Amino acid sequence: MKKKSTSQSAFFNLRVLIAAVFCLCALAVALFAQTKSARPTQQSNRSVDVQDAPGTQTPDVVRLMGPVIQNNDLRSLPYVAPNTEIEEKRLTRYPHPEIPSPTNQSAYPRFETLVKQITPPTPTMPAPLLTFDGMNSSQSGCMCLPPDTDGDVGPNHYVQSVNSSIKIFDKNGNPLNGPNGTTYNSFFLTLVGTPCSGLNNGDGFVFYDHQADRWVVSDFAFPGTLPGSGPFYQCVGVSQTGDPVSGGWFLYAIQHDPANPTWVGDYPKLAMWNSGGIPAQNAYYLTVNLFNGVTLGFQGVRVFALDRASMLTGGAANTIAFNITPAGLGDSYSLVPAGFRAGAPPPAGRDEFLISVDSPATGGVTLTQVHGWKFHVDFGTPGNSTLGLGVNHTPNANVTVAGFVDAFTNNGTLLVPQNGTAQKLDTLGDKIMTPVVYQNRSGAESLWASQTVILNYPNGPTAVRWYQFSVTGGNFPATAVQQQSWNNGNDGLWRWMPSIAVDQNGNMAIGYSTSSGTQEPSIRYAGRLALDPLNNLGQGEAIMTAGGGHQTHSSGRWGDYSMTTIDPADNLTFWHTNEYYPVTSSANWFTRIGKFQFPISTPTPTPTPTPTPTATPTPTPAVTPTPTPAPTPAAPNALQATNVTANSFTANWTSVSGATGYRLDVSLNSSFTSFVPGYQNLDVGNTTSRNVTGLSANTFHYYRLRTYNGTGTSPNSNVVRVKTRPH
Repeated sequence: MKKKSTSQSAFFNLRVLIAAVFCLCALAVALFAQTKSARPTQQSNRSVDVQDAPGTQTPDVVRLMGPVIQNNDLRSLPYVAPNTEIEEKRLTRYPHPEIPSPTNQSAYPRFETLVKQITPPTPTMPAPLLTFDGMNSSQSGCMCLPPDTDGDVGPNHYVQSVNSSIKIFDKNGNPLNGPNGTTYNSFFLTLVGTPCSGLNNGDGFVFYDHQADRWVVSDFAFPGTLPGSGPFYQCVGVSQTGDPVSGGWFLYAIQHDPANPTWVGDYPKLAMWNSGGIPAQNAYYLTVNLFNGVTLGFQGVRVFALDRASMLTGGAANTIAFNITPAGLGDSYSLVPAGFRAGAPPPAGRDEFLISVDSPATGGVTLTQVHGWKFHVDFGTPGNSTLGLGVNHTPNANVTVAGFVDAFTNNGTLLVPQNGTAQKLDTLGDKIMTPVVYQNRSGAESLWASQTVILNYPNGPTAVRWYQFSVTGGNFPATAVQQQSWNNGNDGLWRWMPSIAVDQNGNMAIGYSTSSGTQEPSIRYAGRLALDPLNNLGQGEAIMTAGGGHQTHSSGRWGDYSMTTIDPADNLTFWHTNEYYPVTSSANWFTRIGKFQFPISTPTPTPTPTPTPTATPTPTPAVTPTPTPAPTPAAPNALQATNVTANSFTANWTSVSGATGYRLDVSLNSSFTSFVPGYQNLDVGNTTSRNVTGLSANTFHYYRLRTYNGTGTSPNSNVVRVKTRPH
């Protein structure tokens, strides 16, 4: 689970001898090979995925409690303080120790860091456009660890969730629902008859439904403590409008597993999926890890499809759910559902995707697979719904990836060093992190995902592993399109707590935490452009927030998750939220929210201003007017290149009012100190595209434009980079 109250503390013959030695060596090699095997036989190397036929599986169909209509402005709700938390251990697929042994560190870490800074890579990742503080531990009211930092952005708001409150900001960082936000106990108070009314326990999650212009907020609730018998519920709120502060909410509750009321659904994750079709694949998908609340023994994973169409109208709604038992999971847990934002919606009828990785019982196991499931939902005929394959709901596919080691050892997950203290931080390095991003670009469908891995086991550091999988046609691939364990040139920093997003142009960025024995925990991000070489975050790394201190609490709990999302207002701006410490303390965490954008992305067109009405003039004698010259035109917006081949591409740009023509520059460098022959100040006429030819293959080119008319010439446009294809 996640929370820990900071008010409490947290385990003889020579030939015979030679023959015996050889036998022992052979036995050791065999045992070593067995230990390093990636999966049990029941999930080995399946790469061609199919889906069970409708009617061959038996889902649970349960009516959500509610809706309760909440029409009040959040600022007018009564304040209900968060619950006092008791110390709780993080629940994992297999139990792990909570107290780690010291991670091996170099005897000269400061010297190593200085040496690596002599010739650091030159990053081109853009700096933040804006950062501001989100909620902190004092404002949250529960004083618990970790914060479970999460958030999302809409057209006019940023909504952040931490334990155990939400806080709503405008997009300049101004709080809109009070300095301390709204506690989940206040938010769900009217769900009377369920633990959601006053017994909320965190693990909050929030996301913006860009297709419906609605917000979805969720956390879990239960009476008593853990270990405990529950009952255990998930609380879900769907906004009535795009205004999360005063637009009202529809509130629902669902028991995690009504057939097993003592089972708790831990680490809940949600995503919106709407591909339409018949039957409509249209649901809010929720996944939880199931544990027996009394014994805390692992029971499997539960996957829910919540009836999005009904919930958006505040109607009665069912959930269709499946339990995947340990027999169907093997060593994995923490399934993450895919969601989408930038790009086209999924093709009609496309089933939802979910993925996971293994979390073996012992550390140091080299893993080579990512597991994929498909969920086909039918709210009209629930018995036709299917998840995965067979009665155990085994994965539809096991995708082969480059070998990696989960970021934990046999001594636990507290591995990340900090400056100035021996206390280490939790890697959460045993799962795919949220979100899993689906993107459909001109029919090419991809899933993007990230996790934390450990390099040089067991010494570290940790690194961010990221993937792109092609799922075009709705099928999981045999291998990844691209992948990398990102460590920024092996600079010695520990990177963990990643969250991934992709803009409308296919440019990708990941936000994450960093720390080391010589640097305070901080928030950074890295990324790549769509045309960068594969398998690398080619734009390097930027700092969003440099930490000013570190956490000394003995629990070592950190983050549990962060979040990176794309602004639906332009589908270009990345927003990230994560944890940091401005000063050293035991557990007085802070959070930060920031945004950034790749400078050469396709710009959003400037909206046409609304004209101001003018009064009808009084007629005057006719006079010959003095001609007024047309103003110098504005610069155009250069757009992403299309029709890219080995020796040509099409440059594109926006039309500018008042222009009589455009001039094009093409260069092999972004400073335009030299030009491709024939493309310096080239007059291309009054058009918005130009085919650029005679180029070198597999080479970066840069282009910009200017507008002209009879009065003058505009400044230069933005610069677009394009890489020609290999021969």
